[in-house]
Amino acid sequence: MILKTEKICKSYFEGIREKKLTVLDDLDFEMERGKIVSITGMSGSGKSTLLHIIGTLDKPDKGKIYFNGNDIGKLSDKELARFRNKNIGFVFQFHHLLPELTSIENIAMPMLISGKSFLESVKSAELLLSKLDLADRKDHYPNQLSGGEQQRIAVARALINTPELILADEPTGNLDKYHSEELLELLWDLNKMFSTSLLLVTHNESLARKAETLYELSEGKLKLVIK
Repeated sequence: MILKTEKICKSYFEGIREKKLTVLDDLDFEMERGKIVSITGMSGSGKSTLLHIIGTLDKPDKGKIYFNGNDIGKLSDKELARFRNKNIGFVFQFHHLLPELTSIENIAMPMLISGKSFLESVKSAELLLSKLDLADRKDHYPNQLSGGEQQRIAVARALINTPELILADEPTGNLDKYHSEELLELLWDLNKMFSTSLLLVTHNESLARKAETLYELSEGKLKLVIK
C-alpha cells in the first residue's frame, strides 16, 4: 500500500455570509503500489482539492494521510517540501513550465532543488528526453514547443527525481484529442517502465475508465465504480 487516507475533511467558506461548503467529508482512500487509479466527479466536487491534499500542497481540516505507512501529517513544512520533491511528481492541466528556461533546464530543475549537481541533473534530464523522444527539443524554450511537447516536458520534469507516485490533475484538459491520446499513452507507458503509481483526477469519464480502478467523488465521499 503506497497511499492511505483516513477520515479526510475539508471545508471552505464562501459568500458574504460565509456559508460553509464541505467538499471532503470523512473521506477514506487506499491505493496499491504500481497501480493506475482515477477519480472522476462533477466540476466542484472536490477532486483537485483531494489531489492537492494527497500531494501535501494543501492541508485537510482533519484526517490523516499515510505514505508507505508513514503519517506525513507529522512532518514540518520544510520536511514536507523535501518529501514532495523526492516522492511525488505533479502533472497539471497547464504545464507551468518556466518560460525563461529551456526544455532540459525545466526538466532538471527539481533535481537541482533536491541538491544534486548540475552535471548529474542535466544527464538525468537528457536520459528522460531521449526516452520521451524529445532529445531534439532539449534547447527549445516552451514557446517554441507544441502543446503536446510542452506537456511531455512537464511529465519528464515530474519524473526527474523518480517519484513513487505521480498525481495528474486534468492532464489532458488543455489538449486536443490527438495530443490527449499521446499524453495518456505516455503516462501508461511510464507506469509500466518505471512501476510508478499514477493517480489521475479528471471529469472526463471515458478517460477515467481507462484506469485499473475508478472512483467517483460525490458529496464529499468516494464511491468505487471499477475495481
